[in-house]
Amino acid sequence: MVAVTSSPNIGKSIDRLEAREKVTGRVEYVHHLRLPGMLYGKIFRSNVPHARIKSVDISAAQALEGVYQVITIDDIRKVIPHPYYGPAFHDQPILADGKVRFAGEPVAVVLATDKRIAEEAVGLITAEYEDLPGVFDEVDAMTSETLVHDELKPAATFPDLQHLKGRSGTNVALDYHLLHGDPDAGFAASDHIFEHTFRTQQVMHTPMEPFVSVADVQEGRVTLHTASQGPSFVRIEIARLLGLPENRVRVVVPHLGGGFGGKLYIKLEALVTALSMVAQRPVKISLTMEEQFYMVTRHPCTFKIKSGVTKEGKILARHCEIVWNGGAYADIGPRVTQKAGFTSAGPYDIENVSIDSYAVYTNRPPCGALRGFGAPQTAWAYERHTDMIADALGFDKIAFRRQNLLREGRPQASGTLMRDAALDQVLDHLVDRMNWDIPLDKGTGRIRRGRGIAIGFKGITAPTTSVAIVNMYGDGSCGLYIGTVDMGQGSDTVMAQIAAEVLNIDAASIRVIHPDTDVTPYDMGTLGSRSTFHMGTAVRLAAEEAKAKIAALAVELGMPEGSNVPLAELLRRKYGMQAGNIIGTGSFIPAYEKPDTKTGQSTKATPFWGVGAAGAEVEIDTETGHITVTKLVNVADVGTAINPKMVQQQLSGAGIMQLGFTLTENMVFRDGQLTNGSLADYKIPNLLDMPREFINEYVESRQKDGPFGAKGAGESTTIALSPAIGNAVADAIGIHLTDLPITPESIFRALQEANGTPLAGD
Repeated sequence: MVAVTSSPNIGKSIDRLEAREKVTGRVEYVHHLRLPGMLYGKIFRSNVPHARIKSVDISAAQALEGVYQVITIDDIRKVIPHPYYGPAFHDQPILADGKVRFAGEPVAVVLATDKRIAEEAVGLITAEYEDLPGVFDEVDAMTSETLVHDELKPAATFPDLQHLKGRSGTNVALDYHLLHGDPDAGFAASDHIFEHTFRTQQVMHTPMEPFVSVADVQEGRVTLHTASQGPSFVRIEIARLLGLPENRVRVVVPHLGGGFGGKLYIKLEALVTALSMVAQRPVKISLTMEEQFYMVTRHPCTFKIKSGVTKEGKILARHCEIVWNGGAYADIGPRVTQKAGFTSAGPYDIENVSIDSYAVYTNRPPCGALRGFGAPQTAWAYERHTDMIADALGFDKIAFRRQNLLREGRPQASGTLMRDAALDQVLDHLVDRMNWDIPLDKGTGRIRRGRGIAIGFKGITAPTTSVAIVNMYGDGSCGLYIGTVDMGQGSDTVMAQIAAEVLNIDAASIRVIHPDTDVTPYDMGTLGSRSTFHMGTAVRLAAEEAKAKIAALAVELGMPEGSNVPLAELLRRKYGMQAGNIIGTGSFIPAYEKPDTKTGQSTKATPFWGVGAAGAEVEIDTETGHITVTKLVNVADVGTAINPKMVQQQLSGAGIMQLGFTLTENMVFRDGQLTNGSLADYKIPNLLDMPREFINEYVESRQKDGPFGAKGAGESTTIALSPAIGNAVADAIGIHLTDLPITPESIFRALQEANGTPLAGD
């Protein structure tokens, strides 16, 4: 759906500014970078999930010709006395320190002049361990006497996480609680009580560009070239680790080959910095596709949900308990626990809500931010639960949702009012595109058909800050300096369109300066659908300041009002030649109220709401369990679409990614060991997996406080897709699956059990 606008820049599907460079292969990535004297690092990893390190024998590796040095935590401590990092807790050592907490954890690094030599040398390292009991399931970890961490180390970096303490003597890193109304009274007044448990699996980001970082430490100054979504945070954290002022740390991010949340906060940057300090040479580490499984993943969770409903179909009360498997290190898991936690009751107007959300350590690879930031996992539960209630009570599934949906001006469970969230419009548009009122041929033989819908929403990370600089040069051209990382979503182009709209120039003529912390100002990070809203507002403010300065210069030079003299001419008149600059700056941080630590209540928990809905039609082969998604519809509320074509690309890309998380992707563990850690065994979607009908659209809406009415679009279609497919499967075979992924095996097992012939292992 294309927005109608008379604006010269807003609502126009202009090509990406970097498109020609990308299609001609001239774009530079960190993987291309070679520095004089640079060493290549290869990581030796633990092969056990939880153990004390008794010894690491590096002698054979060190003796291999071409090896410069083999480094362990003992070497790193000589240059960084406290080598622990993390955005929520300073809990992750640069290399394993005393013990390992997951299979695949870095224990040592070989540095060599040739990466093939380094890889060969890694195979010569041996380690001896004293095995410790491991804990792998998030629910078991809640009460287990096996502790992943003996001590919790809150980082207190971000305002929304400064209250973190965790529970000493447990594996609980954060317990978040919300109380809205009186749930006990609500359940007592209900005619029906429904309780279900849902589970989601551990999955990986799988960007086309694996993690890569290069560090060059010279004369007390650190330069990092890194594939990062958050260069400003990287600078802050590296400066803290080294005890340096920020102006001694430079972080440069060229083009990024995908991130999806995985390249946020510190990943390889602390390691390569420490290695460069020890070796006194530039150091580069590039992970393989397979090694990405051990860097960061998405949280599995167990979600218990209980609802009280009247006989008329009004939800009176809801209780949610979500236990998030954070893996061995917290990363940003506590924020996922909190932000996804407060929307886990769903997009419904429920007077009485209680929510308990827990971030839990286990002996699995660490989990962090991944597109949707926990909202897809919670929506899987509350939207499957919604259909199960409607089925049990005989309600139409659309009517049941409409009756309970949150509407403009009503308080969400957190106490924050619903504003500019087009839930009704999104649902109506979805119903239309799904032809919901036309009966579906369900099939009577081996092939059964079904359809389902789901609607979901998420809160946006807050409080966060974005700063932008608009630089008008002496010839009237424009440079835009921002810390937002364009990782394929088109943010450079959108920000140029926003600035161009204010300055009344052509967006394609603006040069966007890629993140370089020596040049570009602070941005909290490219994450959580925040960039268009946050950085877009900062860019608008910077452009408006520059525009006001241009107007003031015209007055200073005695130009008649409305003379519209070009800036280049104004500057020539002021300086007598082509010279000077007009600088505009903009800084934006939305209003935020820290939630009450006991009730989770806040009048400003999120700056805006992310809204998405999905519908699916499926075919099930009842003899094999094979599932085919024949139709998939995604509908989102993106406010005003700055660039409609790129919005549609974002919606379809997010939908395809979530399709994989729904049907095929699953990191399978056995006793803490990953058993399918390669792209041969871990299946991401390809073109043959796409539905025959694949529709991605947005509704006409407006985020009143967003730049030109816009808000983020990158995650909207991740939220409701999984439960839409799950609901369609239930419609086809009459069986409600509660665990992701939905595989032919899980369908076949469910069918066999329903037929009274369960398979072995059920």
